[in-house]
Amino acid sequence: MTSEARRCVCPGSYDPITNGHVDVVTRASGLFDEVVVAILHNPGKQGTFSVEERTVLIEESLGHLPNVRVGAWAGTLVVDVCREVGADSMVKGLRGGTDFAYELPMAHMNHHLTGVETLFIAAEPTLQHVSSSLIKEVVRYGGDVSGMVPEVVLAALRDKLG
Repeated sequence: MTSEARRCVCPGSYDPITNGHVDVVTRASGLFDEVVVAILHNPGKQGTFSVEERTVLIEESLGHLPNVRVGAWAGTLVVDVCREVGADSMVKGLRGGTDFAYELPMAHMNHHLTGVETLFIAAEPTLQHVSSSLIKEVVRYGGDVSGMVPEVVLAALRDKLG
């Protein structure tokens, strides 16, 4: 056993963070010494929330987890983020078969490029239908997403989208 910390990256756009994301990061924090929540964004695309707003929302949503830190990266491969922060693994949540079919080729490519392992955590069944894009659409049309996002995110969504 080495004295080096076991570190993973949980990548995503987190626009915004949902309770599904919180669940996956919480579970990863029990498996690793440190979890880096990596906000990956395209500077050429306008998100609903700025990277700075996303960072604050994530930090407030995950503040109860002392071994989690948040960072943002633009225009880079997630494996390069892993290398930069010293992580040999990344953790991703899967809501179902469609997510798996999308994620598996990327996991193989990431391993081929750098040896980084991708670990999949099955979504909490009560949150399988939750995605950031669906949450934003429901809020835009006046629907209630209570219980699907942290309270701080719910307030921010209502302020931004109505």
